[in-house]
Amino acid sequence: MIFTIPNAISAARILAVPVFLWLLLARDDPTAAGWVLVAISTTDWVDGFLARALNQVSELGKMLDPIADRLAIVAALVGGGIAGVVPWWVAGSLLAREVWVGMMTLYLASRTGRRIDVRWLGKAATWAVYGGVASFYLYAGTGWLFFKWWSWLYIIPGLTLYYLVTLQYVGDVRRALRAGRPPVSSDAVPEE
Repeated sequence: MIFTIPNAISAARILAVPVFLWLLLARDDPTAAGWVLVAISTTDWVDGFLARALNQVSELGKMLDPIADRLAIVAALVGGGIAGVVPWWVAGSLLAREVWVGMMTLYLASRTGRRIDVRWLGKAATWAVYGGVASFYLYAGTGWLFFKWWSWLYIIPGLTLYYLVTLQYVGDVRRALRAGRPPVSSDAVPEE
């Protein structure tokens, strides 16, 4: 299944990333950019919920969702670092993790044709990172102390969980590499 509601939401999340960057870098509006990031993170949960509720889980959706997450988070960190919204040590720590997981994913796919399945802890970490990073933006735009405290309340656990789940992904990759390529059946039918 390609044309599903959850896949359309994931595609919209990907298309929202350039809007986010335009608001931040061209319009110099961290508040509006922060709210776009909130929308991207909220719809991250919505697309997964709808995929399960509508029985529309697809291989494409399993690829689009993490791609949307990675694009949004990398854009928010790089853009936030450039604009002085996100502390560089936070951006650098999170970007280093993104590069590490990205390299593992590409290596696994090239060696075995498999992908890394998203874990529940990974989704929780992503949610916390989204909350923390979006709050940095909202604080930069509004100056409200609530958003400053909220950003740290979310980013520290999010960063910790991100690295913990990365260690789990390392184990997943090692097991998948030992298992090798999945067998291909001669009567396999391509998924539509």
